[in-house]
Amino acid sequence: MKYDVVNRRIWFKGEILNVNDAKVNVLAPTSQFGLNVFEGIPCYWNDDEKQLYAFRLDEHYERLIRSAKLIQFDLKYTKEDFKKALIDVVKANEYDENLSVRQTLFVDGFGSWGSEGPVEMFVAPIPRGRTSAEYNKKGLNCCITSWRRISDENLSPRIKCGANYINSRVGQREALRNGYDTCIFLNEVGKVAEGPGSCFFMVKGNTVITPRLTDSVLESITRDTIIKLATEELRLKFEERTIDRTEVYMADEAFLCGSSMEVTPIFTVDRYQIGTGEQGEVTKKIHMKYLECVQGRLESRKNWITPVY
Repeated sequence: MKYDVVNRRIWFKGEILNVNDAKVNVLAPTSQFGLNVFEGIPCYWNDDEKQLYAFRLDEHYERLIRSAKLIQFDLKYTKEDFKKALIDVVKANEYDENLSVRQTLFVDGFGSWGSEGPVEMFVAPIPRGRTSAEYNKKGLNCCITSWRRISDENLSPRIKCGANYINSRVGQREALRNGYDTCIFLNEVGKVAEGPGSCFFMVKGNTVITPRLTDSVLESITRDTIIKLATEELRLKFEERTIDRTEVYMADEAFLCGSSMEVTPIFTVDRYQIGTGEQGEVTKKIHMKYLECVQGRLESRKNWITPVY
């Protein structure tokens, strides 16, 4: 790493700048209304190969474009632009460690919440150890939050939009205020949805279970990765279905997953101990296979990784 975190370089409107020199006007729609869409792209260092691998770039960029389309941005950037910006800024920082890279399209200028543009971009890498506290825990004590997850009828969770994360914020703040690490949301009909910025899985017997995409969850790339690794690599039984709240309390294992969260076991929910109250064997197998995959050590999934150097 060439620069300390507070002086790291980011890609901003076509230039690589000190993060402190990247400025957005306070009246820009992204500042006033959270009018932006983004991706959190995991990059993993393989020390044996001295190589940094970006994980499932194409899928992240396809989702970024879908988010921009659904929120009706006048998008001038292409997937090739996204990829070049990420690689350029990571190289500028000379990173040789695991990263989380925030790649954001935002509405600049002096418009309103109804504006389509002008759309600009920034790309900001940060070492994974410097991300939020709940993303660096060995296990989580969760609550079911009293706040409901947004749905396709109001603010679609399919759009990875900055403003949508206020929903995550109110649940997370409630959890912290009441002594928990994080929360699990129910959807508008009272079924399990997801965590704040993470997807929910549970294990019953030898079956891995997760809510349906139509249960008010983000179309998560990590979720898709876990499903494929569990079913195709580990040959585990799998169900995608609606989950009741009390099923969570009775699960043998449970975990949250996401590009920042990775695969983090849930120890308790609403003070109910999940399984043994520690990381379960199935969760451990999935996490180990995930790490093998993202570090470029899983031959059958080499198509999911892009070398940066």
